[in-house]
Amino acid sequence: MVPKQKKGKNKHKLTVICVTGTPGTGKTTISKRLANELGYKYINLNELLKESNLNIGRDDKRDSYIINEGKIPEKIRETINKAEKSGEKGIILDSHLSHFANKEQIDLCIVCKCELKELKRRLEKRGYSRKKVEENLEAEIFEVCKTEALEQGLKVIEINCSSNVKKEVKEIIKFLKKDMSQMVIQPSSVSRRR
Repeated sequence: MVPKQKKGKNKHKLTVICVTGTPGTGKTTISKRLANELGYKYINLNELLKESNLNIGRDDKRDSYIINEGKIPEKIRETINKAEKSGEKGIILDSHLSHFANKEQIDLCIVCKCELKELKRRLEKRGYSRKKVEENLEAEIFEVCKTEALEQGLKVIEINCSSNVKKEVKEIIKFLKKDMSQMVIQPSSVSRRR
């Protein structure tokens, strides 16, 4: 059982975990497994943002949508409120943009990492252009998602999703059961960051 959140920690009653990382690092695999293991609702934040018309344009050169990042916390708040009203005990937000939430909204931010060779293989398998593969590899090298999550003031843990995802999910669940507020993690594959 995941520990109940302490009063004053956040303004909602359910546990909210965001899973972020460079595209191709394993966010969706981790998110869906965690949601299944914990009995939480899985939310593909990218799809939700598209449905909500939060894209303010398209960058054809980079083959991506331009999202109004300032509106992400509002959409997350709406999602949390809806999940609370429907009786969910927790939600997992899956997106390379999920860390743009306000720190009061998120109990834990999981940053998925991947070895560069494996990440390159995954992105090429998706059919990404050479330029888009390079851009995402650079984002991974410079730890863009982790840096942005820390700048938001989120509690961040990193996991290596290069291979044994089942093991990583078990380690995260073990960590969650200990008590997220302690932020003490022993496994070498999961590391603490403030």
